[in-house]
Amino acid sequence: MMIFKKKKLKALLVASFLFLGCNATSYALEVGSKAPNFSLPGTQGTVELSSTAGSVVYVDFWASWCGPCKQSFAWMNTMQDKYRTQGLKIIGVNLDSKTEDAKKFLAQTPAHFTVAFESKGVTPMNYGVKGMPTSFLVGRDGKIIFQHLGFKEADRELLEKQIKAALEAKK
Repeated sequence: MMIFKKKKLKALLVASFLFLGCNATSYALEVGSKAPNFSLPGTQGTVELSSTAGSVVYVDFWASWCGPCKQSFAWMNTMQDKYRTQGLKIIGVNLDSKTEDAKKFLAQTPAHFTVAFESKGVTPMNYGVKGMPTSFLVGRDGKIIFQHLGFKEADRELLEKQIKAALEAKK
């Protein structure tokens, strides 16, 4: 697998996002496939998807330079606060080439959920991320239930319905 340099990844993601637009639906991962594990540094230590087994996980790939990403943070905070006790875990995977850029963003836009840092580009490539933000809803069985590219106000209801359905699914 080819690993892109940091600047090249950012340029590729920006170009892909502009080319594909916010409503693109082509992904490298299929719904029903096992979500690739990752182990990344985070604000509270190492973040591993495998440590969330048995939970519903919303994995969101974001960057500090992404306007829709900033808009999604308030919604993700609300979802984490609202559904935490039912087993929802949100992991925001930052893709900035400089962790300091992400930390500046987080100082202005705090996260009530787990944040991991991925500056090498391996994890977004494993997930087939094509634009910012891209999110994956992972079921309690570790399989991808839903994928979404972009974020706008109109997405909130659909995304919350997907989360609620995943949380209510047979455990």
